[in-house]
Amino acid sequence: MMYALLTAVQDGGAGLGLIGAGLAIGLTVIGAGIGIGQIGSSAAEGIARQPEAAGNIQTASIILAAFVEGAALFGLALVFLKF
Repeated sequence: MMYALLTAVQDGGAGLGLIGAGLAIGLTVIGAGIGIGQIGSSAAEGIARQPEAAGNIQTASIILAAFVEGAALFGLALVFLKF
């Protein structure tokens, strides 16, 4: 696998596009992970402060996490369009 990557880089621009695509999806996944972590942290803090609002907080955090995952899937789709 490493040999294929090195030969692709040596051939010209094709290898650099693959490296860029790998970096793009990696950064997208890292960003989505950070976003979902922030949502979970804030939800846990909100539930700890107001336990009676746990249902509303949980519903809102699930919806927000779905939006973050949707954005990550758009990033993945853009990377696949490169191929």
